[in-house]
Amino acid sequence: MSIPDSAEYIEIARQFAARVSERVDEIDEGRRIPADLAADLADAGLFRLLVPKSLGGAEIDHPSFVEIVRIFARADGSAAWCINQNNIFATDSARMPLETARKIWGDQRGIVTNGPPSGNANAIPVDGGYRLSGHWDFSSGSSHSTWLAARTRVEGRTGEPRSFLVPKADATMLDTWQVNGLRGTASFSFEIDDVFVPESHTYLESDSARDDGPIYVMQKAPLFPIGFATISVALARACLDDAIDLARRKTQRNVAGAMADRTSVHLQIGETEAILRSADAYLRNSTATMWDSACTRRDVDLDVRIEVRMASTFAIRQASKVVDSAYEMFGSDAVFKRNPLQRRYQDMHVIAQQLQGRATHFETAGRFFLGQESALIL
Repeated sequence: MSIPDSAEYIEIARQFAARVSERVDEIDEGRRIPADLAADLADAGLFRLLVPKSLGGAEIDHPSFVEIVRIFARADGSAAWCINQNNIFATDSARMPLETARKIWGDQRGIVTNGPPSGNANAIPVDGGYRLSGHWDFSSGSSHSTWLAARTRVEGRTGEPRSFLVPKADATMLDTWQVNGLRGTASFSFEIDDVFVPESHTYLESDSARDDGPIYVMQKAPLFPIGFATISVALARACLDDAIDLARRKTQRNVAGAMADRTSVHLQIGETEAILRSADAYLRNSTATMWDSACTRRDVDLDVRIEVRMASTFAIRQASKVVDSAYEMFGSDAVFKRNPLQRRYQDMHVIAQQLQGRATHFETAGRFFLGQESALIL
């Protein structure tokens, strides 16, 4: 069976997003993508969009991937988060040992979920590999994953953390994801207790990619925030559209006249539209510049990565303001769970609290503009 191209995958995403929309309550209450839906997503190839063609993946272009993330985000933030997280990690399939990549993605439902590097872990070199123990948090998509990626430093060695690939069956999953937003991401924690990891199941994120596609030139550091910022903008767009529709038909208690006739509402909607459109345009433009550089130069300079980081952080933080404005316009009706705005509001504020939305990224950019160049773009 042939693998769909980028345009076909966009249409497939639209079809699945419609299915996700019908099950948002189930996703939220179950705090995971339901097993049958996750299996169907995997069977359709929606978790191997960025896996190299040499490994049987789709290796679609980045603009199409971002559009797919946007499509899912309009339906549900948690589903979009998993699509983004699990696919972007899969770009490491081009960096890890070939046989290991074939073992993982040779399974159509093979999915790796990862957490940030852990300081509460220990990797001890032994003959043929490592003995790994530790605790890792925020492993999004853990309910439907088959493998875990655990990053930590190797005992007695300096340098960057090493990535260790462990079958999920060899770890203990911890249901710590008791949150109000992005509940359906199943971002559980996991623990590993003295498990042997062969050398062939480890790698460094700085290792060169075997495949020369532009998506592997870009690396993961800028890809994650682009996706999460795209989700934020899509959530904000949905919230603002709902608020505008509400303003057309609602009157407010103890306030004379319809909302649509009040100048204060006109001002609020106009300013909020400007905020959202500017953030979205900046994100799209900087992302397009990075993709063009990866395609034409097979390299992405630091100034381009700085631009993407600023645009992503700005989009997340401005999207949060837009959602707050829409929430305010909805009044007391916004607090009810039946209102989709409530779920999107909660999702948005979890994203804003996450690493990718931190204002400290602007400090990194500021150091760069002052000539204090930094290669560390988190």
